[in-house]
Amino acid sequence: MCQFLSGSDAAHTAPYVSNFLSGSARVAKKQYSQEFLKKYVEKIGKMVFNLHILHNKGAFMKKYILALDQGTTSSRAILFNKNSQIVDIESVEFRQIYPRPGWVEHQPEEILDSILHVIKAVVKRKNISFEEIDCIGITNQRETTVLWDKKTGKPVHNAIVWQCRRTSDRCADIYKKKYDKTIFEKTGLVVDPYFSATKIEYILNNVAGLREKAQKGEIAFGTIDSWLVFNLTGGKHRVTDYSNASRTMLFNIHTLKWDEDLLDFFNIPKEILPEVVPNSCKGIVADHPVFEGTKIPIGGIVGDQQGSLFGQKCFYEGDIKNTYGTGCFLLMNIGKTAKKSKNRALTTIAWNIDGETTYALEGAVFIAGAVVQWLRDSLQIINDSAVTEKISLENKKDSLVFVPAFSGLGTPYWDPEVRGAIFGITRDTDRADIIKAALDGIAYQAKDLLEALKSDFCKDIGRYRADGGASKNRYLAQFQADILQENVNVVKMSETTALGAAFFAGLSTGFFPSLKYIENIDQEIVVYKPKISPEEADQKYARWKKAVEALRKFR
Repeated sequence: MCQFLSGSDAAHTAPYVSNFLSGSARVAKKQYSQEFLKKYVEKIGKMVFNLHILHNKGAFMKKYILALDQGTTSSRAILFNKNSQIVDIESVEFRQIYPRPGWVEHQPEEILDSILHVIKAVVKRKNISFEEIDCIGITNQRETTVLWDKKTGKPVHNAIVWQCRRTSDRCADIYKKKYDKTIFEKTGLVVDPYFSATKIEYILNNVAGLREKAQKGEIAFGTIDSWLVFNLTGGKHRVTDYSNASRTMLFNIHTLKWDEDLLDFFNIPKEILPEVVPNSCKGIVADHPVFEGTKIPIGGIVGDQQGSLFGQKCFYEGDIKNTYGTGCFLLMNIGKTAKKSKNRALTTIAWNIDGETTYALEGAVFIAGAVVQWLRDSLQIINDSAVTEKISLENKKDSLVFVPAFSGLGTPYWDPEVRGAIFGITRDTDRADIIKAALDGIAYQAKDLLEALKSDFCKDIGRYRADGGASKNRYLAQFQADILQENVNVVKMSETTALGAAFFAGLSTGFFPSLKYIENIDQEIVVYKPKISPEEADQKYARWKKAVEALRKFR
């Protein structure tokens, strides 16, 4: 009768069932009709079921995980069920601020408002109660830096976005002082404006009186995950996770602590830093009016690219994924040891669960899908990003090389000063050629990343998994397979970053019982196989390398 119960449920209900059955034995000594006995047995079954409900405190009501994906250009709320399927999704874009060429900012309160908007919208449209949500997972654009007043909760400056290059001169100064090697040894990161340390330093130096307030412990720093958790918990929690901490250029990935030497070098007070918690975390509870009085555990926090690695189920050493979003980020699981790159790839923390840390090698491209936004919003040669697929599939010309280095070049070059260019323009060059070359430029940059990581890893890699909005472009996916000479496995469900956050959250509450359970959940995949010869791929890639080399000499 009770075989469907877990061991703890059975133990909990056993005394009640025993007492009831002793009464049943007395009943059995008498003669009753079949109908009476049938109802009696049904009564026992209902009692056991109700006790199970009470013991699990309403577990049967918890149908969903709410994943919050705070990205560079949009915020999304996604409801996942126990099979990791998307039940509903809401997305909203928010303002991009460009104070000067190469500078990028966000208004932190606008980011928070966008998150609150999508939470309300997805729950209202699905017509569900917040009590049906088991837990919340948060994933975020990494490195983007927010400083706020601890008492008022108000930002003291716009968020400086990961793409922002305003601290290029400071980074050049660090190289001159030859401190870049120390930073690399401690953090696994190359010195670049991309990371948070020089952004924090800039804000502290450029807002009047702020450094003094920071030294008094009145100011908080956080990446976007910290900012959201602080606000969603009513200011009760000021935390970040290991994956986001490892992107600040202040966190020692070997000791797993904020590094005192780096804090001294950048003159950053330790008092502003958040507590670092595991990616699958406990004890953090959302308590904001948007949840209408329901308190929901925030069980998962993860940087967007590590979230995608986990969402793609890259749980084993050598597993690899590339996310094609605003930028392009290729990560490889390298196991439990922080291996150093010889090709200027980054060594970063993938995740920390139950005190065990998994590391990854990462290659970063700053401009990927953003080049298509540029075609649409700045050049205005397309009205919709989706048309690039059809135009490129129909265009048989192959005359241009487009290096979209709008914010410098990432792995393996790490050149913040280089700017974009299109090579090979003639009188015959048209709109379609530029569009196709822009997509090709994304694929060539991904090839740069894979070559660097393969050389570092020196072992067989797993299959090449791809996700992100741009990976759904059939022309780009096929050209990527051609130029890599590898099968490209595109996950049909594009929200793998949010799914990773949901997995971390669900593991913390038991919504997802184990990694093995997650591993066995099916994912639909479209496979693109190379259609050109290795020799042709090499010729095309050689042209790209020549273009990059020429561009880096131009200042």
